[in-house]
Amino acid sequence: MTMSDGIADSRHRTDKRGVRIVKAVHGLRKVAPDPRHEIEMAEHLRLTMSREQLLASFAEYAGRAGPLDIVLRRVCLRALVKNLGSGLNVQKNVSVIHPETFEIGDAVFLGEQVILQGRFDGRCTIGRHVWIGPQSYFDARDLVIEDFVGWGPGAKVLGSEHVGLSRSVPIIQSDLKIAPVHIREDADIGMNAIILPGVTVGRGAIVGAGAVVTRDVEDFAIVAGNPAKIIGWRED
Repeated sequence: MTMSDGIADSRHRTDKRGVRIVKAVHGLRKVAPDPRHEIEMAEHLRLTMSREQLLASFAEYAGRAGPLDIVLRRVCLRALVKNLGSGLNVQKNVSVIHPETFEIGDAVFLGEQVILQGRFDGRCTIGRHVWIGPQSYFDARDLVIEDFVGWGPGAKVLGSEHVGLSRSVPIIQSDLKIAPVHIREDADIGMNAIILPGVTVGRGAIVGAGAVVTRDVEDFAIVAGNPAKIIGWRED
């Protein structure tokens, strides 16, 4: 490609308002297997350290940005979770609660200050090539996120709620109802959106920024608002 070809291509991909169309990065990333020494180190830590010690080690490296800290975060998390694929990118100050219930696929990105709150008897499954933006919160007591999902910064999942039926009992003392949340492959969740308990977001659906999703979203639907409603459909 000549320099003039590159300029022509750039101009072709920029509209009158200055909006540019560029290639995706995370979803197209090629994933190599993690180095054997990382996997062996994680297995050694799993066998020689308690869960509390592993969590303390993960927290120790959580706020640091050095190359070794990034590797050690991944090693500690591999020792803690049920299953971990290759190419995990854990940014600073990520918090994990009951990671022993987590299954995480290849090429997952966890942005800064993400919180994954599992439960001792729960499940949290995150598929391949999932990108999770910073400051996102997951009530991950019964959560499945399939492959190639994009998760906007600050978006949240609420997977449980207190039943609060009797006025004679404080709501916080009432039973906890846990309802599964399922985000199907290729869905895109906008910044600061909220997914409520029991909701399934369909394959290839788009949830707009700030939307509050109170019921299931159909495949390839585009929803927005509070409560979220269909405003369009993705083209074939």
